[in-house]
Amino acid sequence: MPHRNARLTVFGRRLLVERVCSGRPVAHVAAEMGISRATAHKWIRRWRTEGEAGLHDRSSRPHTTPHRTASAVEDRVCDLRQSRKLGPARIGPILGLPASTVHRILTRHRLNRLAWLDRPTGTVIRRYERERPGELIHVDVKKLGRIPDGGGHKTNGRQAGRPIRGMGFDYVHSAVDDHSRLAYSEIHPDEKVATCAGFLTRAAAFFHSQGIDRIERVLTDNAWAYRKGLAWRNALADLGATGKLTRPYRPQTNGKVERFNRTLLDEWAYLRPYTSNTERTEALTDFLHTYNHHRCHTALDGHPPITRVNNPASQYT
Repeated sequence: MPHRNARLTVFGRRLLVERVCSGRPVAHVAAEMGISRATAHKWIRRWRTEGEAGLHDRSSRPHTTPHRTASAVEDRVCDLRQSRKLGPARIGPILGLPASTVHRILTRHRLNRLAWLDRPTGTVIRRYERERPGELIHVDVKKLGRIPDGGGHKTNGRQAGRPIRGMGFDYVHSAVDDHSRLAYSEIHPDEKVATCAGFLTRAAAFFHSQGIDRIERVLTDNAWAYRKGLAWRNALADLGATGKLTRPYRPQTNGKVERFNRTLLDEWAYLRPYTSNTERTEALTDFLHTYNHHRCHTALDGHPPITRVNNPASQYT
């Protein structure tokens, strides 16, 4: 990228080429544009050699780095980072390297931030995003203990609000669009095949109402209902979608809905003490509207999910 006082931008270099190609002397064109003849000849030469691409800025990175750290040492640095989660200040003394050199090596291999690593395995997290809404939908279920009338321990204290035997659980079924992060959730008393299939049908209707015309693929974990359920397969067939399962014990693959589940807990289920299960259930609708239409999303440059759906009329409603 040219600096702010540069005489020539890409547009100026094209203008230089056009004037020289019209038959005017290079020295005259260079004087008009306030640059040296050497600079003018440089851009003309690049244009003749590389065409339009030659008029763009090149990387300042050198072609060779003879004093770069040996690859075997870099491998050792990466291994210590991934296996023991050590930082530059601790890896440096082990290998006899300055901490600054270790940091450059980690940055080169995209290991300089622990947030980019899967903590249990140390492998680099591969972040992905589909190109259009509806191309991939993430589906998952979150299990929550039901709240007795009058409130649980968050309202009445640990002793007075101890769990009541037989209260049971709520199963929060959620679907999140991979591209837009648009989310839909329902609360059910179980996670049986018929329940999961019905939820998928209603989730598809919701996405359609928001402007996502077709669901192409649905990604789930390896629960029995998704692997073997006939009703689930029929629901996928009715939508014209294909089902995809994550690898066993790899929730990171289904990470967008897993992250949504965490937001669901922080900003709805555990946001405040509820005095009944009904009160918490009724609060879910307002949370989903806020999440889809008003809540800023860091992966979307601070915009809410609805702004990524091809339905301008529904934005911020």
